Amino acid sequence: MRNIDNEIAVGIEIYSTEEIEGIGGVYKNSYKDFIVKEITRRGNILEIRDDYQSPSFSVDSNEKFTTFNLIKINKDTFEAVRTIAKALNIPTDKIFYSGLKDKCSISVQKISIKGDYYKELKKLKIRDLFFRSITPTKRPIKIGDNLGNNFTIVIRNIEEKKNLKDNVNALIKDLDSKGFPNYYGLQRFGTFRTNSHIVGRYLLENNYERAYNEFITTTYSSESPRIQKIRHDLKVDGDLEKAYEVFPKSMVFERNMIKYLMEHPEDYKGTFSTLPFDLYNLLINAFQSYIFNKLITLRVNNGISLIEPENGDVISILDDDKGDITQIKYIYGDHGGFYDEYLDKALKLNRAVIVLPIVGYNTNLDDFPLMKPLFKELIKQEEIDISIYNGEILRELEFKGTFRAMTIKPIGLKFNELTDDKAFPSKMSLKIEFSLPKGCYATMLLREIIK
Repeated sequence: MRNIDNEIAVGIEIYSTEEIEGIGGVYKNSYKDFIVKEITRRGNILEIRDDYQSPSFSVDSNEKFTTFNLIKINKDTFEAVRTIAKALNIPTDKIFYSGLKDKCSISVQKISIKGDYYKELKKLKIRDLFFRSITPTKRPIKIGDNLGNNFTIVIRNIEEKKNLKDNVNALIKDLDSKGFPNYYGLQRFGTFRTNSHIVGRYLLENNYERAYNEFITTTYSSESPRIQKIRHDLKVDGDLEKAYEVFPKSMVFERNMIKYLMEHPEDYKGTFSTLPFDLYNLLINAFQSYIFNKLITLRVNNGISLIEPENGDVISILDDDKGDITQIKYIYGDHGGFYDEYLDKALKLNRAVIVLPIVGYNTNLDDFPLMKPLFKELIKQEEIDISIYNGEILRELEFKGTFRAMTIKPIGLKFNELTDDKAFPSKMSLKIEFSLPKGCYATMLLREIIK
């Protein structure tokens, strides 16, 4: 289900289909309504029932990793990795994956474990986790190895209207031709506690106590009343021992940070050393993502087109084989617009995209002439000290400046069914299917349809 207030809080405001009425409804009413299948670099969609036979490890081979298809039901990737690591009695840093998948879903993705765990995985039984197509490999799966993700999603609780089918067709046609803002979705910031970017900002500002308090004691109405009370009580009384006992054991990160502070009073910086490296990275990246989202919104609010390039825009040429963004970039209107005709054609043929900066420690904003003044306006609005971009954390974590497509077009977008909704009597349900490149959010397409 959508939380519009949370979306606005992370800079998500603009629609590409503003002129077309949304159909309403809800998604993720059940994890069964949200199916995510990873697309490999070869363009193959991982199917949930795939379970091909492969040889076990060979003594003579140079295979050092066990790679398999992980099917998970209603679990996030971090939780699944922790569960697998505990079952195999190995550290989580021996497990590799290419991307995070939605918790409220049925998903299939490639996972690698360092070492020979072929026999153990064949026998392993964990509720709501399934291990298929287990095979030895020389290299592990790494972040970004997948080409993208394929989605099959059911939107429910739709009011039946006379022009509903026409409306759906109009939305799909518009999204297919124009795409939608390539916002980072709420998953990047925390679906229930939309504050990862706030924690990340405090870390970049070296304000570890505020970062800790935001992570542990700040309450959000989207959490259960019980958890809100536990956080609030700790904020008021500061009783770490009591908090450690009453925080649910499922809240591993909070409990580990509280325990560390019990053993190392006032060492707020050290509490963050208890977090998995990937999660710590995600907090910093969430702040960068927030700035990116705000730049899209600020651009449109300043009357600059979301779809058409304007002088000073940066255009990136896409890879011929995989469709990935390349380092080949041109500034629209540069050299007296000499290349503009070719860039316009490339954009229409889906061979190029307008990109905006994801600002890191080595970003040269002069490379983004149109967006440079908007970035300066934004950090002034947000009261951000620009010196944080030259701080130690960004350099230590190698968060260099990069760029990201401003809009994205879905691949193969179609609706398969518009039928009576069995879950909501007298309402309609819509099943849609599409694929997106890696790093793009299906929820951002859904918000265009639902509004």
